[in-house]
Amino acid sequence: MQRIAVYPGSFDPVTNGHVDIVQRASKLFDRIVVAILHNPAKKTLFTIEERLEMLRESMQHIPGLSFDVFNGLLVQYVQDKGAHAILRGMRAVSDFEYEFQLALMNRKLNRDIETVFLMTGMRWFFTSSSIIKEAALFGGDITDMVPALVYRRLVAKFEALQKANPLRLTNQPDDNL
Repeated sequence: MQRIAVYPGSFDPVTNGHVDIVQRASKLFDRIVVAILHNPAKKTLFTIEERLEMLRESMQHIPGLSFDVFNGLLVQYVQDKGAHAILRGMRAVSDFEYEFQLALMNRKLNRDIETVFLMTGMRWFFTSSSIIKEAALFGGDITDMVPALVYRRLVAKFEALQKANPLRLTNQPDDNL
């Protein structure tokens, strides 16, 4: 029987921390499904298609991966994929309570599915997609926090947004103060 895990997330955008988790987990599982949760209520910077493309390119060197999009109940999706594990990364103690609650709920919903936690590599403890997007928005150097393709996409996305609405995305002092 193949050991299959699902690694769910929004991946908006994929970070080197995500890549690190999948690379390390690929030694534990025969196959990993990297799955974007489609939540129409959540505002994202990148479209699902853009995120899938960035995931595929960023992780193409890791064997045994497939990529997908899902909505609905995670444990049902995991079961439908023939997997028996949910893969989650944890950066710090602050992640633990939320992740623990999710794991317990998923376990309650389906006792045949285990949640496997991997600690994020030390280099990525402070990174999150949200923090990276904010740093990139204001011109911070994030080149070592995301794959090269993601860096180029973030720069291009924020340049396009800046052109569309120059007052909204500026880091210049407000003249009215």
